Amino acid sequence: MSTDTEAILEGVRTWAEANDVPVDSVEDAEIVVTLPGEKKLKTNVAISVFARTAHLQAFVIRHPDENPAAFNRWLLQKNLRPGPVAFAIDSLGDVYLRASVPRDHLLDELDTLLAAMLSTADSSFNELLLIGFITGMKKEWAWRVSRGESTRNLAAFEKVLSGEDNEFLGTFDDSQAQLPETTAIAGSPRTTSEDGADEQATSEDGSARTANGDGADEQSAESSGESDRAQDEHGR
Repeated sequence: MSTDTEAILEGVRTWAEANDVPVDSVEDAEIVVTLPGEKKLKTNVAISVFARTAHLQAFVIRHPDENPAAFNRWLLQKNLRPGPVAFAIDSLGDVYLRASVPRDHLLDELDTLLAAMLSTADSSFNELLLIGFITGMKKEWAWRVSRGESTRNLAAFEKVLSGEDNEFLGTFDDSQAQLPETTAIAGSPRTTSEDGADEQATSEDGSARTANGDGADEQSAESSGESDRAQDEHGR
């Protein structure tokens, strides 16, 4: 006998409370849990319960600024590995992790699925940054060095950014007060200010965050209305 949808969602809330994980109800049949990470500061996992299945989806990183072929090849190669989660991209090329299970098995497998989501998102994040956003990071490093500013936000990539391979070292001077535009790195879905500029920068551990006026970290998963998730053919 199928477990009631609300009972399943309540089971997710109970899991979140037991594991001290923030949880937010988005829709009647969808709930979001926020998992803390290391390289990627946090991973938001949307859990949607349908008539026959439960889907889990987590945003990882936005589409790359460069090297799209190598970026997507890396994702496809990772998908060859056995496991409960797989990478996917939406129509913009933004990267997600997805998993599906029979709805009545969700609570039994929830701990394993969320652990896999977090581990995969966290372990892949810096590698994807190096493939898809290396030029922007090089420019930011060079710009910060030229102004005598801290490079702690890119410390995870120091060996790559501080050497002779960084062609932008020495090309900036301390009169350039603004960070080069191409250094916007996305660890959360694209957010734009009123003038259309990206509002994203990297965090102290090398992961990306959205920087607002007070520098607060505002990473968020893409809302359910913007995602390209396939719907269960029988509805919720």
